[in-house]
Amino acid sequence: MKRVRKAVFPVAGLGTRFLPATKAIPKEMLTVVDRP
Repeated sequence: MKRVRKAVFPVAGLGTRFLPATKAIPKEMLTVVDRP
């Protein structure tokens, strides 16, 4: 089985479920597994 190298996360809306993290930075820029 090959390792997944890239992923696409479609984002839309205000990001209220990610508060308070989205108060400082947009949810498009949140880190996922140590990568922005």
